[in-house]
Order: sequence, then C-alpha cells, then structure tokens
Amino acid sequence: MFIYITIIFIVLLIGYCIFIYNSIIKLNNNVKEAFSTMDVYLKKRWDLIPNIIESIKGYAKHETETLNSITKLRNGGYNALSNEEKIKKMAVLNKEINKFILLAENYPDLKASDNFKDLNKNLSTIEDEIANSRKYYNATVRLFNNKIETFPNNILANILGYKSKSFFELAGVEEKENIKIDF
Repeated sequence: MFIYITIIFIVLLIGYCIFIYNSIIKLNNNVKEAFSTMDVYLKKRWDLIPNIIESIKGYAKHETETLNSITKLRNGGYNALSNEEKIKKMAVLNKEINKFILLAENYPDLKASDNFKDLNKNLSTIEDEIANSRKYYNATVRLFNNKIETFPNNILANILGYKSKSFFELAGVEEKENIKIDF
C-alpha cells in the first residue's frame, strides 16, 4: 500500500512540475513577444528622431544642448543594445523627447512647418503605441514574475535558472513631473 501511495505521489509531483514548467515557458514567451512588439515601436521612434532633429535645427539653432543630448543618446546601433539597455536608454530618451516637444512649442514658424507637423504627428502616434505596448509588456512581466516568485513555483524556477524580468517604467520622479525650460 505504501508503494502505491509513493508512486501516486511521485507521479503527481512530476505532473505538477511539468505543468509549472510549461506555464513558465508560456509566460516567458509572452514576455518575449510583448517586448518584441514594444521594440518595433521603440525602433520606429529611434529612426524618426534624426528627421525631427534636422527639421528643428534650422529654427532653433541656439537650442543645440537639447538636440545634442538627444543625438548622443541615439549614437550607436539600436540592434546592438540588450533588452535591459534598451529599457534604460529609452527612459532617458523619453525625458529628452519631452524637452524637445516643449522646445518646439516655442517656435511658431517651426510649428507651422508641414514637415514638422507630419514628423510631430508621427512621433505622437509612436509615443501612444509605445505607451500601450509598454502596458502590455509590464502586464506580461508581472504575470511571469508572479509565477516564478511564488512558492512552490520559485523552487522549480530557480532550478531552471529563471529570474525576474524588469518592468519598463520611468526611471524617476523627475521624469513624471512637467519639464521646465527657461530661456
């Protein structure tokens, strides 16, 4: 009788481990898919920025500090960045883009430019897409992290080498406040 109970217990334990393993794999794939979706929008914005900077340069020649800051952030290849590096760089880039948008507000001729209007509209659309994809990514990261951090799932997750994923969030309080630009 003891042998049967032991065998049933082992079978149930193996079945539970398989179930947890499969759910971790599914959630991990969801996180990868969510990041990949968000990455498309981040790359679109990454590629749009030089066009916007060039359209502003003619109007705001004395605003080179902000423009240079954005250009420096963009230096290097986007595809060479790891996911963690992309998240960190994009948090800083968000802050600089907000400054950039406020700069544009101070130049009526620039705002009237059809080229700038089109670029600004594209940037606004991409920012909305990034915000929505970031929400989805963060939701999938939350589900994944909950799965691998709760007991007894955390035991199997640690054995398999799964670690918590980072959320894509604003880096600090200063980025959540209004940007102030003084002339």
